[in-house]
Amino acid sequence: MTLIDFIKGLDKEALEGFAACCGTSLGQLKQVAYGHRRASAALSISLDRETGGRVPCEETRPDIDWAYLRGKAA
Repeated sequence: MTLIDFIKGLDKEALEGFAACCGTSLGQLKQVAYGHRRASAALSISLDRETGGRVPCEETRPDIDWAYLRGKAA
């Protein structure tokens, strides 16, 4: 699932709470979701954790070798 698809399913209050749980602002979250700003590695991990894996790190930061970090590298 993409970040934009995930946040579209949240009302304003839930969206603000989600951003806070991820350690970011609502504005920053929307910038990342719409592709205007790149998520930091830390934010990418928070998004993965707070969505229960529905928005995986690989979605928001495909440039990082997450398979290696997860111990699943070939």
